[in-house]
Amino acid sequence: MPAKKPASPRPPAAQSAAPTASLAPLLGELRQAIASARTQILRTADAVQVRTCWLVGRHIVEFEQAGQARAAYGKKLLPDLARHLTTEFGPGFDERNLRNMRSFYSNFPIWDALRSELSWTHYRLLLRVEETAARTWYMNEAAAQNWSTRALERQLGTLYYERLLDTSDRAADDNPSVGVILCARRDESIARYSMLRDHEQLFATKYKLVLPSEEVLRAELAREQLHLEAHQRLGP
Repeated sequence: MPAKKPASPRPPAAQSAAPTASLAPLLGELRQAIASARTQILRTADAVQVRTCWLVGRHIVEFEQAGQARAAYGKKLLPDLARHLTTEFGPGFDERNLRNMRSFYSNFPIWDALRSELSWTHYRLLLRVEETAARTWYMNEAAAQNWSTRALERQLGTLYYERLLDTSDRAADDNPSVGVILCARRDESIARYSMLRDHEQLFATKYKLVLPSEEVLRAELAREQLHLEAHQRLGP
């Protein structure tokens, strides 16, 4: 008796077909809504984290400023706090992070002056900047230009603000000084302006931020002439 032929395996179930053209608009709207919601969640989480770190730093600073409390704990304060908080809330509150939070509040004591667009990682990078003006500039520029933390770190590493400041200072130094030439003839007083650049033999004896008019200079020169003539008549 001939062996029974094994049944042919059934073909695997067909995979879900690509979405039809009628679903494409709906899927596009859903993707946009989900992506937007996730972005808002991340921003909200960043804002909450920044606020939490600022508050923790404020409480630590205020506690340290109380003389008796600071004297009692001294350098053991942060290690003790880190041990308790890490046990309860995890590694985000170790001694190093607590030190950063304290520094965060010390360098940014006014909450309303902070930029909500920036994350805690942004602010930890900003703590590396020692000069207040530079730190504030980097903070505002990072928010305005939507810098990622990597972009901010790159700008800090290249001293972007300091180079801009240096360029501005050199540009200001390139502006030539304006000299005022005063001279007197027997029949008239002469007042003229001249550039001091490229005149190595001309020297300024007095600097002013606003140039007087030629009429004012002539009047001043006339007063000086009268003073000299009177002095000459009196003799030594």
